[in-house]
Amino acid sequence: MTTQKTPAAEPAAVRARTSAWRRRRASAARFWRQYRTHRAGVAALAVLALFALLAVSAPLLVGSGVADVTDAPGSPLERPDAELPLGADRFGRDLLGLVVWGARVSLLVGLLAAALSVAIGTVIGVTAGHFRGWYATVLMRITDWFLVMPTLVLAIALATVMSRSLLTTVVAIGVTTWPTTARLVRAQTLAVETRPYIERARALGGGHWHVMTRHVLPNVMPLVLAQTTLIISSAILAEATLAFLGLGDPTVVSWGGLLQDARDAGAVSAGHWWYLVPPGVAVAVVALAFTVCGRAVESVLDPRLGVRR
Repeated sequence: MTTQKTPAAEPAAVRARTSAWRRRRASAARFWRQYRTHRAGVAALAVLALFALLAVSAPLLVGSGVADVTDAPGSPLERPDAELPLGADRFGRDLLGLVVWGARVSLLVGLLAAALSVAIGTVIGVTAGHFRGWYATVLMRITDWFLVMPTLVLAIALATVMSRSLLTTVVAIGVTTWPTTARLVRAQTLAVETRPYIERARALGGGHWHVMTRHVLPNVMPLVLAQTTLIISSAILAEATLAFLGLGDPTVVSWGGLLQDARDAGAVSAGHWWYLVPPGVAVAVVALAFTVCGRAVESVLDPRLGVRR
């Protein structure tokens, strides 16, 4: 026997959804108005947009054959000139094209690793703050163990025992950088759980899943968003470090991989600065831009931080 909604119930549900979307749009507009007042944050966002545009349009700008060593446009370690603005690598490939193409891998790995790290930290933080007891104690002791262990050492260990691929790099970074997020989210969850509407939701029959997903998670998402922008910069640096140490995927071009090639070619001792500087500057600029954006987002979401504009 099927039940049909009454005519009055449907408009009420539609109005509720419309009102919810209107509130979300107003909140997003308010966030953007406040974010625009942070000049450094806007400049960093523009830099990230430029790098993202380069990464997306790399197949059109430089072509997929930029990494081909059989049809290199220059001679090995050729200095910068009009045809090769950033010079050539040890195979004669255009370094400008390699840096642009490498942005695809470096940004993709950084975003995916940060997403994995934040997802793990959020789940552990919310559940540990909600359930408490022995469950929270066990999770927090595991979190403490990861916190005291050097993140880079753990990532190197994982990347060493697993196959050399982009997935390995993402997993190695993601599963070693979540403890800070878990700590922050758990503290915020404990604060949210003390609010009166949580008690009302439980009194009305709301279960654990309802409370965590409908009440706790929306209140910790601003913190998660700010933490994500900060972790992306760390993930990009970690990817460059792993690739520089020879633990990345050797079949793809990334900024860290270019630095490793420069080291293997003896660019440091030979003074071939054009081989080292472009990928190194790209890593530093993108990591700094994400950090500045993260600080600006933090200051918008929590004005008490007093971040300078």
